[in-house]
Amino acid sequence: MTKVAVLCSGGDAPGMNAAVRAVVRTGLSHGYHMLGVENGYAGLIDGSFVALNSLSVADILNRGGAFLGSARSPEFRTPDGLATAVANCHQHQIDVLVVIGGDGSYAGAATLVAEGVNVIGLPGTIDNDIACTDYTIGFDTAVNTAVESMYRLRDTSSAHHRASLVEVMGRHAGYIALYSAIAAGADMVLLPEQIKSQEQIAEELIGHQKMGKNHQLIVVAEGWGDSAQLADYLASSTGIKINHDVLGHIQRGGEPSSMDRIHASMMGQFAIDLIAQGLVNQLVGWRHGEYMCMSIEAGLAAKKTLSADMLKLANVLSH
Repeated sequence: MTKVAVLCSGGDAPGMNAAVRAVVRTGLSHGYHMLGVENGYAGLIDGSFVALNSLSVADILNRGGAFLGSARSPEFRTPDGLATAVANCHQHQIDVLVVIGGDGSYAGAATLVAEGVNVIGLPGTIDNDIACTDYTIGFDTAVNTAVESMYRLRDTSSAHHRASLVEVMGRHAGYIALYSAIAAGADMVLLPEQIKSQEQIAEELIGHQKMGKNHQLIVVAEGWGDSAQLADYLASSTGIKINHDVLGHIQRGGEPSSMDRIHASMMGQFAIDLIAQGLVNQLVGWRHGEYMCMSIEAGLAAKKTLSADMLKLANVLSH
């Protein structure tokens, strides 16, 4: 009997549970023996394997977080940690390991493949920064959460005639910032891919005020720089009162959106279908409106950039 194990790795993302549910139930429909690995790659090292059946994944579709647990494992990056993880996969006779996570998780998957472990990767990260897919599980929910928070903050900044400077997640990629800025009607968005000086930002802020805006919303990706220091600079250089808020890990939590549940379920099914076809060591993605796969090697080598059209749109709409 084919034995398939599934784990979640790295930062949790809304929809990970939906993906696990789809992997398990689709695998069972193929007659596979399904296992879960608790706490990501750390669980591979600890040998934390649990048998999963259809009831094991009941009532998790709408739950945020990762019911199997997710973790970053520095030990997995060591030769001894990797060797132990590989040995545990062989000891439990794992034919294929399904890894749900981001770029760091995919890099870990590549090291397992090099050691003879078959892997399928599913893109689970709110940052939407995986190059081999247009969409990652958790992104839509994170954007929706950010937009809802921004509207609440905008209400109070409007009442007090202030500017709200809101930091969202995105250390290396500005997808959450860009999408939420457009959806929330932000007056400015600051991205790690498109650095503006503090002086430029202050000039734009004053320019908006002269146009008659008595409140403003500035969205900052965390990878842009120190948003607290920027808020202090803008307040002192423009005379405009600034509310500074960091949304932080609130973007990771909560019920996954319908879009995240559907993409996660489709990707989970697609992963098992690949295994049934004898295709392994692949990364599942969604590109140009279709579910597809790419080798782990090619996926890690690919680069992803923000849409020039969306950047232009954000700039046009901010005025």
